[in-house]
Amino acid sequence: MLKMRKISEAYNMKVFTDSGDYFGDVEESILTKTKVFGWRVRATKNSYLSKVLGSAKGVIVPHQLVKSIGDIMIISKAAVPSYNPEEE
Repeated sequence: MLKMRKISEAYNMKVFTDSGDYFGDVEESILTKTKVFGWRVRATKNSYLSKVLGSAKGVIVPHQLVKSIGDIMIISKAAVPSYNPEEE
């Protein structure tokens, strides 16, 4: 059964990749006239996103890459920027 929720309930929700890595927190949603276009995810302390981006504040994740939304948001690993720790 499809469960309807308010979009504001997703704000500050924890975001994880489908491989279990903590990615960041939902900052806001990006809407078109009829649907959700994407999610702005903020890089938080100790998140995978903060390690990858360095000084950037976050990324926009297209809604097509969101796999599930419940108590947390799960996104596809394809949304994760590539990270090579040897480059640092």
